[in-house]
Amino acid sequence: MKQIVCMKWGKLYGPDYVNKLYGMVSRQITGDFRFVCLTDDSEGIRPEVICMNCPSIDIAAPHNNRPWRKVTLWAKTLPNMEGDWLFLDLDVVITGSLDEFFTYKPEKSFIVMHNWTQPDSGIGNTSVYRFKVGSHSYLHENLLQNHIELIKQYRNSQTYISRTIKEINYWPDDWCILFKVHCVPPWPMRFFKEPVLPSNARIVAFPGAPNPPEAAQGNWPTKNIFKKTYKYIRPTTWVQDIWYYVK
Repeated sequence: MKQIVCMKWGKLYGPDYVNKLYGMVSRQITGDFRFVCLTDDSEGIRPEVICMNCPSIDIAAPHNNRPWRKVTLWAKTLPNMEGDWLFLDLDVVITGSLDEFFTYKPEKSFIVMHNWTQPDSGIGNTSVYRFKVGSHSYLHENLLQNHIELIKQYRNSQTYISRTIKEINYWPDDWCILFKVHCVPPWPMRFFKEPVLPSNARIVAFPGAPNPPEAAQGNWPTKNIFKKTYKYIRPTTWVQDIWYYVK
């Protein structure tokens, strides 16, 4: 059984993000699969999604409701979750088959996409990763015990995980890419050419801005007047086609 999990808490993302993610997964996977959303509000989420309570993390606010909360997936046990899971952020666009994400290096307990904004740093981007429940529970335990020091030491949870975990492996380079790094044309061509989709890409991540619906519309929001001179994209047809596909 292929198992996929996402997390949604607070008001940043509505149920449509979960529903669209499920739709993209269902179109790019073969055979039976289990799709779980850990959430504090299941209203509006399509019935095919298994909604379960989003685990909280006992660390100082506001970090307990920031991406540090994702470290709860590294707890020793998770209710109704066992074995290997593919974690997907809500703001990814799935552009190719997911089947091999479940069979690639099956003996490994943690496989993650490269952090393409820091390609040689040894840091993974936790927008897309596969993990085995309970395999590295010290990540969770250590954060609970030392969160004040660790949050000062590491700028975010994915850096903490990458620097602390005993085993890190990466997806093939062309499977998981960043929209801003791999798709947006260089300046000034981005004013004339829409973002491209590399042929072998399977998942496109959208950390920060623009998010997928903004990319579809050709909107790269920024409040910085200087950055407006280069933070520009044309409407992205392939994101429109995938994100707004009705299923």
